[in-house]
Amino acid sequence: MALPAAVSNTGGSDMHRRKPGLLAWLILLPLVAWLLLFVVAPTIMLIVVSFAERDALGRIVYEFNLQNYARAFDWVWLKVMLLSIWYALLTTILCMALGYPVAYFIGRAPERWRTTLLLLVMVPFWTSFLIRTYAWITILSNDGLLNALLVGSGILTEPLALLYTPFAIVLGLVYNFLPFMILPIYTSVEKLDNALIEAAYDLGAGPVRAFSQVIIPLTRPGIAAGAMLVFIPSIAMFAITTLMGGGSNPTIGEVIFKQFTSGRNQPFGAALGTILLVIFLLALWLTNRQREERN
Repeated sequence: MALPAAVSNTGGSDMHRRKPGLLAWLILLPLVAWLLLFVVAPTIMLIVVSFAERDALGRIVYEFNLQNYARAFDWVWLKVMLLSIWYALLTTILCMALGYPVAYFIGRAPERWRTTLLLLVMVPFWTSFLIRTYAWITILSNDGLLNALLVGSGILTEPLALLYTPFAIVLGLVYNFLPFMILPIYTSVEKLDNALIEAAYDLGAGPVRAFSQVIIPLTRPGIAAGAMLVFIPSIAMFAITTLMGGGSNPTIGEVIFKQFTSGRNQPFGAALGTILLVIFLLALWLTNRQREERN
């Protein structure tokens, strides 16, 4: 009886220790090539250029110095960075507050309705990002649909200045990134075990306590994933802040874009981009650390 067990254990061990074959590496080769060409190489170029400087003729001189990073921490640019982080945090909080109830409703809905409800969430992605943004510009402008309704109904006597304000910026960010919060939370809600929720009620927990101590902890991975998917792109987003903010409240994404275009100061723009990359990595590290501590 011992011999078959030994053979079985040995075979199972060898099977688990088997190294990937040539076919596996060939399948991964396009992904690895894509990462090297479009992620690793541009990142290395960005970091290298961030330590360069411009000469009198505007040419890039590759001399190692920290002048660009020292300039990036001047109060003028630091204020722009803090404003961008604030917009991203506010967008993440609002997306979480709006997206969690929607994701929970879809995840607990009958299975025959889930696909349809998810399709409704994804409908905005069927149109161009710029078209959706310009639609909000049309709605929020002084002579737009919203002001026309408010003034025409007698609620207001004159139009509200909604466009080119922080309100318009946050509204545009929340509208465009809300689905990125809903989908990860929906995935976690769909996997909820009803037996755990019923056990909480059987043990005397009310709806609020069951939600805060059972449902929220079980769906925390989806919340964390959604927060990362919203927070990281919100910091660097410049199209929405430029179009709906009108340049009155510049963000770090706008500054980097202008440094590489009209400003023609690529080393300084690269330094700002590198700092932004460090913020992304720090946010990812904190999220992973909290997840490991919970586990």
